[in-house]
Amino acid sequence: QVQLVESGGGLVQPGGSLRLSCAASGTISRFKFMGWYRQPPGKEREVVASIPNIGSTNYAESVKGRFTISRDNAKNTVYLQMNSLKPEDTAVYYCNGYAYYGVEYWGKGTLVTVSS
Repeated sequence: QVQLVESGGGLVQPGGSLRLSCAASGTISRFKFMGWYRQPPGKEREVVASIPNIGSTNYAESVKGRFTISRDNAKNTVYLQMNSLKPEDTAVYYCNGYAYYGVEYWGKGTLVTVSS
């Protein structure tokens, strides 16, 4: 059973930084794409950033220049470095993996709160 486990969320002041991690059980090379989504309070889930096994990263316009997604295949982990955080970045952040064999996996989420 493939599992994705997020960590690194918490409370941070506006302008601060956090790094989220998504650890996979087993190799992440099985995933054609991995990504981070978020769900702000009272809103729908939205894509934040994605990274393919081969190719370029993609970002939502709202986080371009502030967030960076990366993957470490040796550690089976995907990261989301978040800088210059704003109150509107407050959300539950979810890790997502889409496998080459057509199955999509989700983590349980980690809460990020940006507040003074």
